[in-house]
Amino acid sequence: MKHPAKAKSKQSMDEKLNNLRAGVLGSNDGILTVVGVLFSVGVATTNPFTIFIAGLSDLLACAFSMAGGEYASVSSQRDTEEAAVAEEQHLLKTDYAGQRQDVIDYYQSRGISATTAQEIADDLLQKNPLQTLVSVKYDLQLGKYMNPWSAAASSLVSAAAGGTLPLLAMTLLPQELKWSGTIIAVIIAVALTGFCSAKLGNGLVKIAIIRNVIVGILTMFIHYFVGIMLDHFI
Repeated sequence: MKHPAKAKSKQSMDEKLNNLRAGVLGSNDGILTVVGVLFSVGVATTNPFTIFIAGLSDLLACAFSMAGGEYASVSSQRDTEEAAVAEEQHLLKTDYAGQRQDVIDYYQSRGISATTAQEIADDLLQKNPLQTLVSVKYDLQLGKYMNPWSAAASSLVSAAAGGTLPLLAMTLLPQELKWSGTIIAVIIAVALTGFCSAKLGNGLVKIAIIRNVIVGILTMFIHYFVGIMLDHFI
């Protein structure tokens, strides 16, 4: 049972985990989108500057796209949370008895007796009625909402960092190691993001890593094939 007084630390942890999630997803997308473009263009042309510019352009586009999407998503969540708080504030004025019953039902559903649940509800509603309701109903802490800017920044930086890895490998490695080195770098990178995503989501690490590696290999293969097709028709 979570007491409203403890919601602050819970919400702070939620925001940290959300930023980590955005970072892991951004990094994974940055790796795969940039290596996809590099492989497509790298097959169609041997000009290193053209390959670099194509990869860099995609890296920037991916990073800002991920940041924009994360900002929009978290902003919508924040708007929903603020609307819920406003609704509870209105209901406190128009249906106090119903709101009191909701708090009582909340504690009773957790095994507390009806008499004790009523005492807890009356005590909490007397001290901080609005915080009690939003905590009980929505697991929210007043004034502690998800920050869309921090989530967007996390996604932007991680996507750029993820995309930088294949870009540097394809650009800086010697010609004879360019393709194999980039493939190895991408496999290691997506395996790492798979590991991190599994840890954050309490999932199966082995399955997450295998899944990410397979997706990474398929991404490189498909874009390599697209590059061959482009080179054939141009």
